[in-house]
Amino acid sequence: MNYQNVEILLVEDSKADAEMTLRTLKKRGIANNVEWVRDGAEALDYLFCTGSYADRKNGHPKLVLLDLKMPKLDGHEVLEKMKSDPRTRTIPVVMMTSSREEGDLVASYQLGVNSFVVKPVQFDEFAETVAQVGMYWMIANQAPG
Repeated sequence: MNYQNVEILLVEDSKADAEMTLRTLKKRGIANNVEWVRDGAEALDYLFCTGSYADRKNGHPKLVLLDLKMPKLDGHEVLEKMKSDPRTRTIPVVMMTSSREEGDLVASYQLGVNSFVVKPVQFDEFAETVAQVGMYWMIANQAPG
């Protein structure tokens, strides 16, 4: 994959959720290049060009879709690292989670998340939510160059 052209970094440990997200983004023509990583540690390696991504040329995604509950590092830990580093601070981050806990919502916004979306259980609703998130952040939103 040409990492310079990655539009969305999908950070998701659930294979089923990742596949539904990837399928929806492709079907709706929202993003051509999506990189899927399976945990928070891999996400940070990708973003900061370390570990297995040490050879990756620096270039950041336009959007990070971040799951909250993951192995190694959870979404809050990834978010905190991203928003505290000037290299990744301005990348929009959408927390996509099954958690309906008020504490998770509040903590996400305190750490600088741009949006918090609860994943619907039903496939059609999930796909529509992903499409709406993608359309807004990839097409409607104006981000710094």
